[in-house]
Amino acid sequence: MAFSKQQLQKFADLIKIEISDEKLAEMNIDSVVEWLDKLQKIDTTDVEPMLSPAEHKLPLRADVVTDGNIRDLVLANTPDNAGTSRGYFAVPKVMDGE
Repeated sequence: MAFSKQQLQKFADLIKIEISDEKLAEMNIDSVVEWLDKLQKIDTTDVEPMLSPAEHKLPLRADVVTDGNIRDLVLANTPDNAGTSRGYFAVPKVMDGE
């Protein structure tokens, strides 16, 4: 299956890349397409899909709260005291009420 220069230019335009006329003349895209055709013919019916070819297992840790109930210590870092007496950070208004 041979691609014309116009077809290659159209492919380049579709995938938003610029290829000079000299590069288009040098391209041997037919060998890539033949290789992809060979890949399509491989029987993968009993092959289980995988996310990665590497067998990585992430170590899991226990989900335990280590520094709970430190609200007052966190709120002590506020630049002003607006809202801290009610237990929250006060931030500047960023949107209109409409």
